[in-house]
Amino acid sequence: MKRILFICHGNICRSPMAEMVMKHYVKKAGLEKDFYIDSAATDYDEIGNGMHRGTRQILTQNNIPFTDHRARLVTPDDYNEFDLLIIMDSENERHLKRRVGEDTEDKVHYLLEYTGENRDVADPWYTGNFEETWSDVTRGCSALLKLVTAKNKISE
Repeated sequence: MKRILFICHGNICRSPMAEMVMKHYVKKAGLEKDFYIDSAATDYDEIGNGMHRGTRQILTQNNIPFTDHRARLVTPDDYNEFDLLIIMDSENERHLKRRVGEDTEDKVHYLLEYTGENRDVADPWYTGNFEETWSDVTRGCSALLKLVTAKNKISE
């Protein structure tokens, strides 16, 4: 089973969007039994809060089911329990390092690196542009799923 944790600052916009999109893609591919997908925050700001209304709205507009998600803080145990920790930006990388330590097993990656882009996922908290974030997240999740499933087929 491949265990993927999506991470952003507050766990109310980008990381839960990526979590729900990836769960949807995995389900559509018939691979639910092969994946465990979750999301978490690097900072305390939103712990316990639900997804941002803009995230819920864009998921609904695009027919992506979602749960009653509540923001949670990433823990050192998460580093050991997940195969991939997918971050949205360089601030997440710095804050994640404070929470879990050095990435000694090459588990931490930027979502958009799977698309060949070397940039952050647009943060709708500051821009209000959930469409731009949606575009980044869907492209990143699609590319990530293709890579992970291709690697799993090779290693079987």
